[in-house]
Amino acid sequence: MRFDVITLFPELVGTVAESGITGRAVKRGLVTVNCINPRAYATDVHKTVDDRPYGGGPGMVMRSDCLLQSITEAKQVNQGKVLYLSPQGRVLNQALVKQLAQEQGLILVCGRYEGIDERVIELGVDLECSIGDYVLSGGELGAMVIIDAITRLLPSALGHTESAEQDSFSDGLLDCPHYTRPEIVQGLTIPEVLKSGNHSAIARWRRKQSLGRTWQRRPDLLQSKTLSQADQVLLEEYRQEQQASAEVLSHEQHYSTT
Repeated sequence: MRFDVITLFPELVGTVAESGITGRAVKRGLVTVNCINPRAYATDVHKTVDDRPYGGGPGMVMRSDCLLQSITEAKQVNQGKVLYLSPQGRVLNQALVKQLAQEQGLILVCGRYEGIDERVIELGVDLECSIGDYVLSGGELGAMVIIDAITRLLPSALGHTESAEQDSFSDGLLDCPHYTRPEIVQGLTIPEVLKSGNHSAIARWRRKQSLGRTWQRRPDLLQSKTLSQADQVLLEEYRQEQQASAEVLSHEQHYSTT
């Protein structure tokens, strides 16, 4: 998988290629991360890549000539889709990450200032993409998020083949809780089933927790998902268990104050 990132801050984007899972994938030849600085195509002595917006207004706009030439350079070695990181774009989710991971490469355009000349989007961009409804100083962090999220899905990128499959959102649900040693932390222990060695019981518990957490924390995800009969049973069990726990807690609080 090849990522060509068009950015004024290649040193920032470069950190994702040197760290963690993506860094290891780069060293193993699974991923290539290349940065192209639009300043290389600036023609004045100051390497100017922005200008005042037509019609007036605050801020500056990145010029079309420098960006389009940067895209052309990237396309010489990368035939993948061109993505512009934009708050007006399609919101990134795991389904889109999986779709993008099928590409042989991606060209990621990172804007700065007030944005980029609209004609760059019309002439050179295949998809606008947003990582959330908030404002950042530029597209670099969004590009790094996309690189990391896609790299995790590439064959052999993770240490365990099932790791990506069990992540939150991989099947439209949140992940179950995880525990490791020591067994007791400040009086809190781990669920007994995880110490049982019964793999089918552990898998059932984890699925129930995944369904329950999604119901509690992100019910919107369940609205767009059709649950199997087995999942419906697990979710109902989870709800009953939560209700029973709440009743016990309520009784304890009542007696502690009387």
